Amino acid sequence: MLEFLFVPTILFIVIVAPLWITMHYRSLRTSSRHLNKEELEQLEDILASFDQMVDRIETLESILDHDHPEWREKHNTPHTQRPEKNTHGYRRTSHAQHQSSRHV
Repeated sequence: MLEFLFVPTILFIVIVAPLWITMHYRSLRTSSRHLNKEELEQLEDILASFDQMVDRIETLESILDHDHPEWREKHNTPHTQRPEKNTHGYRRTSHAQHQSSRHV
């Protein structure tokens, strides 16, 4: 009886188990690339907060420009422009673009 189970067990260990494990972890890796519903909601909340902060900063800068026109020269602050919007909100700049814009 043990001789009968020996061959299928070896085949399972050598062929089926490695394929099964490989496919399992491959599917986990591909599914982890996508955001779940909770993460999407958090991202939307963060983007909404970002929009509010940009509006507030623009409002504060316009008040400062009106009341104290020399504040930009005094603090060496360039006039900020709102980032371009795409279909999902604001366009993110890559880390390299951000670094190059800081050194200009």
